Amino acid sequence: MKFFLIGLPGSGKTTLGKQLAEKLKLPFIDLDSEVEKQEEKPVQKIFAEKGENYFREVESALLKKTCDDKTDFIMATGGGAPCFFDNMNAMNHAGKTIFLDVPATTIAERLQATDLMQRPLFARLSSEQLKDKIEFLRSQRLPFYKQAQLTFLQAEITADYIVSNIKA
Repeated sequence: MKFFLIGLPGSGKTTLGKQLAEKLKLPFIDLDSEVEKQEEKPVQKIFAEKGENYFREVESALLKKTCDDKTDFIMATGGGAPCFFDNMNAMNHAGKTIFLDVPATTIAERLQATDLMQRPLFARLSSEQLKDKIEFLRSQRLPFYKQAQLTFLQAEITADYIVSNIKA
């Protein structure tokens, strides 16, 4: 089975994805890392040099190629991946989509503890601007995220909790 973790940046997709992959003994794929490998540059540089539209096209092509792969895996998508080019539909047909619905305040706290320059949508934002941007993105992306087959609504979601729900 293929599992796609979706949600806002900072919701824990990569962290939980790695833990889930270990527990379920499946390979882990980080979609942003796959884009970086193909383009041979970091996401923030792709955004700066070629723009978000180019990034989204590459992201979608890689996602759909992976959806067609016969291998099972756990994938952490980029936060915007479900919102472009019918990607959500492709993921729902290829496997199970899991929405990590983490409160905006929790996400803002997590992101402030990271290097925001590595995140093109949040680079150079103040604390207040960061929280506002997260809430804006959530309002824009929620219709796509709500198409997920499973939703987890808490700040501290654990891999064990997700595994028990998947098995149920």
